[in-house]
Amino acid sequence: MSSIDDLFARLKADRRKALMPFLTAGDPKIETTAKVLAELQSSGADLCEIGIPYSDPIADGPVIQASYQRALESGFRLEHAFQLGRDHAVGVGIPMVTMVSYSIIFRVGLEKYVDQAQQAGYAGAIVPDLLVEEADALSEICRKKDFSLIQLVTPTTPRQRQVQIANTSSGFLYYVSVTGITGERTALPTDLTDNVGWLREQTDLPICIGFGISGPETAAKLAPVADGLIVGSAVVRRIAESSDSESAATNVSRFIAELREAIDGATS
Repeated sequence: MSSIDDLFARLKADRRKALMPFLTAGDPKIETTAKVLAELQSSGADLCEIGIPYSDPIADGPVIQASYQRALESGFRLEHAFQLGRDHAVGVGIPMVTMVSYSIIFRVGLEKYVDQAQQAGYAGAIVPDLLVEEADALSEICRKKDFSLIQLVTPTTPRQRQVQIANTSSGFLYYVSVTGITGERTALPTDLTDNVGWLREQTDLPICIGFGISGPETAAKLAPVADGLIVGSAVVRRIAESSDSESAATNVSRFIAELREAIDGATS
């Protein structure tokens, strides 16, 4: 049983919903990521998604694209993400997963990447560009090592394919709320509840919704539908607007606390 499985079992027993902020590793430097990460649990986050900067963004909107560019320009390398886990995340207290392109995993080597990530303290990986037809090898390695392989389902994914994706995933399913790129939105599709409800009947995996969650109001609307919420651009934007690492940690911590309050209020 992975730490993510354990987390969602505890949340279900407590009738709570997971809150997962997204941080870009190394934006604008790895020390800033570490400083923000250290404040997440006390602010109300349950786990954290660490984005691995990549030169060809996958469904990332302008805010996250810019954060990747800042990190790469400052010299970010994959080893820095592992260093973040090994050297800076001790005592963070919440599971971390990488958001990483399959091309990076493939280049490193499937089993080697999983081993290195686990040794650095990561509990799983979200792999947005991994085709379900090519997922079996990585899925098997991850299951063998209790490392969660989290895959994405979108509004345009055919229903039979959604079931296939669920069958090769572990930890939780990442449900993309909108057709398009990441970014903050004030309105979400009217059929979102029905689509997530159908998927819930097909799998025992928790379903977390991401893309488009801009603040407490959006979070409160989605919390009753999902097992967890993923918040990316709104967090990354607050880091970009901060003057230094300390203010970034303060600004993100305050925002996460607001989201936590909204989510709990909507599901209590």
